[in-house]
Amino acid sequence: MVLEQFYLNCLAHASYLIGDETTRTAAVIDPQRDIDRYLAFADERGLRIQHVFLTHFHADFIAGHLELRDRTGATIYLGAAAKAEYPFTPLADGAIVQFGQVRLQALATPGHTPESISITVYDLARSDTEPYAVLTGDTLFVGDVGRPDLRVALGWSAADLGGLLYDSLRTKLLTLPDASLVYPAHGAGSLCGKALGKETVSTVGEQRRSNYALQPMSKAAFIDLVTADQPDAPPYFTYDAVLNSKERPTLDETLARELNPLPLERVLTLQGAGAQLLDTREAGEFAAAHLAGSINIGLGGQYATWAGTVLKHDAPIVIVADPGRESESAVRLGRIGFDQVVGYLADGLRSLESHPELTATTERISAPLAAERLAGADPPLAIDVRAPSERETKHLAGSVSVPLNHLSARLAELPADRPLLVFCAGGYRSSIAASLLQQHGFSAVSEIAGGIAAWEAAQLPLIS
Repeated sequence: MVLEQFYLNCLAHASYLIGDETTRTAAVIDPQRDIDRYLAFADERGLRIQHVFLTHFHADFIAGHLELRDRTGATIYLGAAAKAEYPFTPLADGAIVQFGQVRLQALATPGHTPESISITVYDLARSDTEPYAVLTGDTLFVGDVGRPDLRVALGWSAADLGGLLYDSLRTKLLTLPDASLVYPAHGAGSLCGKALGKETVSTVGEQRRSNYALQPMSKAAFIDLVTADQPDAPPYFTYDAVLNSKERPTLDETLARELNPLPLERVLTLQGAGAQLLDTREAGEFAAAHLAGSINIGLGGQYATWAGTVLKHDAPIVIVADPGRESESAVRLGRIGFDQVVGYLADGLRSLESHPELTATTERISAPLAAERLAGADPPLAIDVRAPSERETKHLAGSVSVPLNHLSARLAELPADRPLLVFCAGGYRSSIAASLLQQHGFSAVSEIAGGIAAWEAAQLPLIS
């Protein structure tokens, strides 16, 4: 048996290829939308991908099940409770898909979503009674369990799904042998839970011992525990969950339409008609010069998550990127189903060299200079765009908390006649925030280069 984990850091997403070397057959579980890595691995090992499983309709990314189906002819499998526009084989509790020395058995584990399943993996060359591993999707993570509140917009209460999750964990997953490996669909950084560990594999026994949500407690106590203090879900989550059940264009079809170089005049026309200008360059480059009105979400951070948080999924997007990185910018938007890219600015910022009147800058200042201005007679308003949990640990005296994911909704609270100084942990989110503020007409905006990390490095005071 071949079992390979593929980890996508920017979405904290784990997917899997399981193959049988005797029959040269493989299955892919919870694939990302750009599928070349699975095809390349299978080709290297002489395997044919004939099966593709979704443990549930993921909310934080668009899965590559349709891409694998169209490229390889693979059969799609979903939990028996799933409803989808495309043909699939439903897997009831206990259903088996077997090829050669590999047996994959479905466990109905609703809770994170109504249709969630887990997949026990038997390597028959080792044992036909003891599962070697279990692929738990978003039902069980390393150190956490799936949040039950992501289907509220679709008519499910968090309490009802939390009760199902309690039963799934205790009557299904915790009945597996302690030695069985646990392979989840996400790791630390995912918003599908609140306390995911940095490890991407564990065992049932280790989770039984150390996972806070698996300790002995009543169902009511469990529901209270797993519904409390969950991070805000980005607005694209419900959109993606629904889209994963739809028959839709593949990523290749989408990119063939999107990757069009656009002259500056066309970009300005689109901007005037309501298109979103997305600048994917590094924050320092954006600050030095950018097309006025554009939003900076750099490729070096959690690009897709913040794009899905800040941008609208139903308005056109024009990409402004470093030459050669236009395709990456579009692919990573495609991973969350943002397929409304209409093209990219031809030649990037070089196209603005003879049009300085179209450019804008963002002031990025050092932490000592920021401290000097804050201590002055007419100080700027310091805006902390980090998450509340980060702010509770340490923050700047006199600063106000406006988390980045709430900034657009709270613009009316900010003074239009006072300079604004935004900061985050390291400078990535503050660049997004500053670009949003400038786009909405705030002209006196600056940010602390390096954020709280630079402030601490300069040994400036913090409230903790």
